[in-house]
Order: sequence, then structure tokens, then C-alpha cells
Amino acid sequence: MCKNKLLAISFLKTFIISMLTISICSCKKQQPQQKISIPVTAIKVETHTIPANFEFVGVGKSSHIVELRARVEGYLESIDYQEGTKVSAGEKMFVLDQRPFIAEVNSKKGDLERQQALLWNADQILNRMIPLYEENAISQKDLDDAIADKYAAQANVATAQANLESARLNLGFATISAPVTGMASNAKYREGALINPGQQNLLTNIYVIDPIWVYFSVSEGDILKARYEVSKNELKYPKDMNFKIEVVMADNSVFPAEGKIDFTDPALQQETGTMLVRAILPNPKGWIRPGQFVRVVVKGATRPNAIIVPQSAVLQGQKGLFVYVINSSNQTELRPVETGDWYEDYWIILKGLKAGDVVVAEGVNRVRNGTEVKVMSYKPSLPKINDSRRESELESLGM
Repeated sequence: MCKNKLLAISFLKTFIISMLTISICSCKKQQPQQKISIPVTAIKVETHTIPANFEFVGVGKSSHIVELRARVEGYLESIDYQEGTKVSAGEKMFVLDQRPFIAEVNSKKGDLERQQALLWNADQILNRMIPLYEENAISQKDLDDAIADKYAAQANVATAQANLESARLNLGFATISAPVTGMASNAKYREGALINPGQQNLLTNIYVIDPIWVYFSVSEGDILKARYEVSKNELKYPKDMNFKIEVVMADNSVFPAEGKIDFTDPALQQETGTMLVRAILPNPKGWIRPGQFVRVVVKGATRPNAIIVPQSAVLQGQKGLFVYVINSSNQTELRPVETGDWYEDYWIILKGLKAGDVVVAEGVNRVRNGTEVKVMSYKPSLPKINDSRRESELESLGM
């Protein structure tokens, strides 16, 4: 029993010492944890007048398509151009058998000479009749007949000259040349085929590609949206609606020459609810071909007093888009925003930000609402545009 009493006393002592130790530790002042500021890159919000570019899908089309047809009938003797290549205005492309036309020219030439001889004879007769009439050796009727014969002979000569000119024209039509400079399609007939003049006998097509037309369509919704933004002074058109056209190729390279709008369809297409627009661009190297799809960027409009932030600064939340604004205490505040279009790698902010706000641009994935941050650097408030490539390409094209 004494042994059990000793064990109880030992356990009680141990319990009392443990409670005293806990009480002493709890009385000591707890050391606060040091806060760590998250390094971020920020951007200071400013208002700018920025370009307002609009992008559409366009398709190239020849600015002048020539359907080459024969004007006279004949057998195709030769094809004198390389199919699918560029031909120059006046270059020989097709030749019909010229022998029938040469024979016709010779025949008409002989007929002209015969009529000229008859005219000479009529003129000589009239010259002999005049003195005889003055001596009353012949009647007035005889003189009138001689004069009429001369006029008839002159008319026959004129007719023969016209027939000869027509025969020479037909001989010239036997050689079919390119009326314009452009890209020639394949020949629809081969040597030996009988060619008849008319709409059915198409020899080939010539496509003028310098300049080139690019067609694109603007939706009714885009038209109404732009009209609303203009009324709110959020968008401003260039003077005299003088838009510039930039074309982006399929490999994302920028076509080195700018174009302009030269036609706008006054009526909307009922099937698609779009307005057809045509742009014209110089194309000396033939980089844009008919039927080729491109991206069309319409430039010239501006957005006054626009607020922009990098796309990396805008996040998607359950309630919409938002950014992190850094307050005067270097803490982040979640700020809902309403975005518009893109400008380069920047979002246009319509609502939610004002000039002077500081927004987290990089490092947003490391912060939350109320996070203490340290701004390590600032991004520029406007993107830098480099046009050196375009300038060098324009120089290579002589533009």
C-alpha cells in the first residue's frame, strides 16, 4: 500500500510541474510573424489617343478580268505563251491559220486597183467631153452621164478601199495578243481546233493583279456598334473617311504595301446582313492572287481618352473580368472591369479604371485580394510598334 501511495505522489508532482510549465510559456509574449511583400510588375493607368483598328476576313480578286476570244473564224495554228505566267500588253498569245486572210487581202487589193483604173478612165472621158460640150458637139445629157460615171467610179474606189481595210483587219485578228498585262490562264483549245467567233469560244482568261482588289464584309452589328461609339465620342473616324488598309497573309506576315477603300456597297446583303467593301492595293510582285484569303486590317480611326492595360493584367472570375489595383498601402484590391476591343497586347478598359490607378501587370497569379506587394518595375503605358520591317519591304518593292 505504501508503494501505491508513493506512485500517486510522484504522478501528482509530475502533473503540477507540467501545468506550471504550460502556464509560464503561455505568459510569454508571442513573437509576430514577419510579412513578406510579393514582387510584381505594375502599370500606371493613363489616358491615350490610340489607333482603332478593325479586322476582317478578305479575299483577293482581279481588278480587271479579260476573257480572250477570237474575232474571226479559223484553225488554231499555234499557242505562243506560257500558260499560267505573266503576259504583257501586246504580247502574242494565239495565232490562227493566216493563209485565207492573206488571200483575201490580195483579192481586195486587186479589186481596189481595178476600181482605181475605172476611175482613171472615167476621169479621162469627162476631160474629153467638156470641150466638146462647150463647142455644142455633144448634148447636156452626154456630159451629165460622164460626170455621173466619174462619181460612181470614185464611190467604187472608196468601197474597194474599205473592203481592203476590212480584209487587213481580219488578217490582224488572226493574231490574238494580250490587251492588258496580267496573269494568263490555261488555253481552252489546242492547236488544230476550229475557232469560231462568239461567246462560246473562250480562248483563255487574263487576270490583272496589279493593282489587286480585296473584298471583305462588315456586319450590321459592327456598323451599329461603331455608330454608337462615334456618338459617345469613344471612336473618331479619319478625315474624309480616308481609311488605310493593311493586309495580313496566311503566315501572319504583313503585306508590305498599304491600300485604300475604293468601293462600298450602298446596300446590305440580305442573305448575310453584311455590307460589301472593296480595297485596292498595289501588287507588283503578285503576292496576292485572285481567290486568296487574307486578313484585312482597317486603319485610320482613333479612340480618344482610352484606358488600356496589358492582357496579362486582366483575369476571369466567377463574376466577370477583374484586375488587381495597388492602393496607397501597397496592398492589392480586386477591381471588376469592363473590357472593349484589343489593341496590340493590351485590353481597352471601358469601365472600372481611371487615370492614376496602379494595376498589377505581371505576377497576378501570386497575389490575392489584400496581398501586400512590392512594385519592382513598371510596364510602359503604350505598346511600342516597330515598322522597320515594313519600311524595308517597301524599299525592296520600290514603293
